[in-house]
Amino acid sequence: MQLLNPITAVSLAGLAPHQPGTGEPICERVDPTTLFVDHEYQRTIGEKGRRQIRQIIENFCWTKFKPPICAYAEHEGRTILKVLDGQHTAIAAASNPHISLIPVMIVDAPDTQSQAAAFVGQNTQRLGVTPLQIHQAAVLAQEENALDVQNVCNRAGVRVLHCLPGSGRYKPGDTIAIAAIRGLVSRRTSMGARVILGVLAKAHLAPITALHIKAADYLMSDKDLSLKFDPEDLTKAIGDLYLTAEDEARVQAKTMRIPEWRALAMIWFRKTKKKRQVMRLVA
Repeated sequence: MQLLNPITAVSLAGLAPHQPGTGEPICERVDPTTLFVDHEYQRTIGEKGRRQIRQIIENFCWTKFKPPICAYAEHEGRTILKVLDGQHTAIAAASNPHISLIPVMIVDAPDTQSQAAAFVGQNTQRLGVTPLQIHQAAVLAQEENALDVQNVCNRAGVRVLHCLPGSGRYKPGDTIAIAAIRGLVSRRTSMGARVILGVLAKAHLAPITALHIKAADYLMSDKDLSLKFDPEDLTKAIGDLYLTAEDEARVQAKTMRIPEWRALAMIWFRKTKKKRQVMRLVA
């Protein structure tokens, strides 16, 4: 016997249901070649994405089809539909000669900020969308936490990339470690995080990694170690050891059975010029 469960409401105890601030979505059938993608907050299609599109084309089936989420927007004096979520599906449909129209769901998001916010909402709990893309969209959506993180990075001289560099080459100050930076800002406040990231940026690391951030955070936040050096001297030590410190830390971490970031911090600390200790004479 087939077991079916009806959709029933859950208990609202302790919840404060939110009343939607926009109209409900509408569904339309459109020509997929008339849709647009805004790369201010959406990634461009790479080789992995192209493979995914080819797979969708070769296995296209309406039972597996998820309508793209779109929003009306103004572009060069005319009204268009932007794809907020589902660009791979839309491209696959546009490429398939057997498909002329597809259903799309159109939400009420008239400007880039609200469209970016919709993108964040659609993808925050979905696999396949990177933290970098979520961060960029959240910045465009003017989300407070994302703006704080971005401002900290800007003032520290750290450039958060939107995606991995196509050439694989990073420039000094580049980073993709957005999760580590968010954690740093949360732990050390915006001002503290800016100082720590500034030390790393001035060392011309390319890129600044989560490993670097944890090691610098440890040294500059420890109440004893942080008193023994000036930040600019730590920057110099990091820069001087740039080509060797991480390999040495990897070996040392395995030998001493400690986290790699702690081993890296110890290596940096040993190289850093220490402040002169003023001895008190007791009469």
